Amino acid sequence: MAFVQFSKVSLAAFGDRDILKNVSLSLFSGSRAALSGANGSGKSTLLRVIAGKLPPDSGDRAVQKDSRVSYLPQSGIVHRGRTLREEAETAFDGIRRILSKMEALGYALEGVQKNTPGTDLLLEEYHQLHEKVENSGYYTRDPQITMTLTGLGFLVSDMDRPVEEFSGGWQMRIALAKVLLETPDILLLDEPTNYLDIEARSWLESRLRSFTGGYLLVSHDRYFLDVTVTEVYELFQGNLKRYAGNYTMYEQVRQQELESLMKSYAAQQEEIAKTEELIRRFRYKASKAAMVQERIKKLEKMELITIPESLKKISITFPEPPQAGQIALTLKGIGKSYGSRRVLADLDLTLETGERLVAAGPNGAGKTTLLRILAGSDGDFDGTLQYGAGILPGYFSQDAAESITGSEQVVEFLEAQAPTELIPKVRDMLGSFLFRGDDVYKPLSVLSGGEKSRLALLKMLLNPINLLILDEPTNHLDLYSKDILLDALKAYKGTIIFVSHDRAFMEALSTKTLELSRRGHRLFYGNYAYYRERIENEQKQEALTPLEAAQFKNKSAQSDAARQREADKQRQTLIRRLERQEAEILQALEKLEAEKIRLETELGTPEIYSSREKARTVKARLDDIIIQIETKTAEWEAKAEELLRLFS
Repeated sequence: MAFVQFSKVSLAAFGDRDILKNVSLSLFSGSRAALSGANGSGKSTLLRVIAGKLPPDSGDRAVQKDSRVSYLPQSGIVHRGRTLREEAETAFDGIRRILSKMEALGYALEGVQKNTPGTDLLLEEYHQLHEKVENSGYYTRDPQITMTLTGLGFLVSDMDRPVEEFSGGWQMRIALAKVLLETPDILLLDEPTNYLDIEARSWLESRLRSFTGGYLLVSHDRYFLDVTVTEVYELFQGNLKRYAGNYTMYEQVRQQELESLMKSYAAQQEEIAKTEELIRRFRYKASKAAMVQERIKKLEKMELITIPESLKKISITFPEPPQAGQIALTLKGIGKSYGSRRVLADLDLTLETGERLVAAGPNGAGKTTLLRILAGSDGDFDGTLQYGAGILPGYFSQDAAESITGSEQVVEFLEAQAPTELIPKVRDMLGSFLFRGDDVYKPLSVLSGGEKSRLALLKMLLNPINLLILDEPTNHLDLYSKDILLDALKAYKGTIIFVSHDRAFMEALSTKTLELSRRGHRLFYGNYAYYRERIENEQKQEALTPLEAAQFKNKSAQSDAARQREADKQRQTLIRRLERQEAEILQALEKLEAEKIRLETELGTPEIYSSREKARTVKARLDDIIIQIETKTAEWEAKAEELLRLFS
């Protein structure tokens, strides 16, 4: 069995911080492992050490003889000088070297007598090499190359294109295809899903589940981790700890541990505060000198519990969105072409205020194009787009980073953009978007593309808008920051239209799903999980015989009917609650109107209008009642509008 083992590996960073402290880890054929940890904890560094790309300061690394380890970094790979297919072919260069070695062994064995000393060893070596070649898929490499590249989103027509024509994200897909085609014994993948759409991610999930070797991967996609790993290694303050189970199971156990850690931290901080107060109080009293020195020594010897910034609980709240009408936007006959290529055609859509629509579909289906049209960034389209009453849109695009320029510090830039009431929270919000410590003082000019994207997203979310249009908002965010953003968006009372390749994020946020494909478009009245279930059922039905299809359709109809009954039940419950609330509001309005009439009558009596003080008191009460009537009337109108929508 192939393996890679590390024992007591240590690596120091610049300064006095240790990235790795006596880390031990074992990967075998069949390992399905994830590497977790906050940004900056050293995950990528550890992968490089395991891959043999970076020597540790101390410790032992053992790799079984002839075990092949393939490593995919996060970024930075560029291919040149070949076509796409030729570049993919280089994944088999290692097998070609084995074939050359087999050929040399074949020559050495020619004419050698069977019982000649050393012959058995040569034959055994030849046999082992032959098995490696057979198991590598070398002789079926052409269909494997095509299947892998198309699975990752390339077209068959791309195969003869020069690799220089592909952008950075597609360059990394080529690199991923190559490490998969190498069929190594141990596979190390650093953020392999960063540049993949949802279809390519699903294909990669399936490929990894059927992979015969072992792998260790880093990813910020919770769903991807849940379906691909059976153990999680967490890198925390330089230490590595193993947790059995998938990522969700790890999070549950880790949450309990962190709660215990936070309690211990709070208790220690309380003890430190009390001790320091005692020292301050009696420092200059000679009779207490011994006691003070004892407390000082106790503090010096105390092993401090530290809580990394990434684990401190942060929540962000966006400004209250402005009031809007029932309809957020209406699309009629929307179409868009790029030359002879039609991307969108005859798209009709009505979206109500408060809904969360996710646009789904393969690359090139028009998702980003649609969002640009909705945001007003692209006015060259067919059909009509109409915003509802009071709608104020905000747009986060994939190229939003380009607008972040200048010499301002990050915190200065954001404070200048923030409403007054949010300025005190700017530091916390920056922290939740991975700008921690001295990062907030960085000039905009030195920020990376990922940092600029995060800042652009945060800048947009500071504004009081009621229609968020988000194109890949979770790119460059770790799981912790995604959770913070998701919680904030779920609490947001406006309307959201978004595109994402993070399945867990899509399922948790969406309430409707718009499918865009080369065949057209369809609207599904459910979240992304419901949409995937429908699509999978359709695919199953297509593969059935006519009789099986009829049975399946009947079963599916029963399921849909049950779901509809549940929806109707929830709708009736909501209607009854709204009707009860409406009746209570109307009853309150009647009392307020009666009080208003009484006060107006009282104000007209000689006893009141002849006394300035009494008249002022009654007038103040009357003004307050009028304000209450206006507030209750607005509440009633909102309830009545919601009831009207439920009955329509």
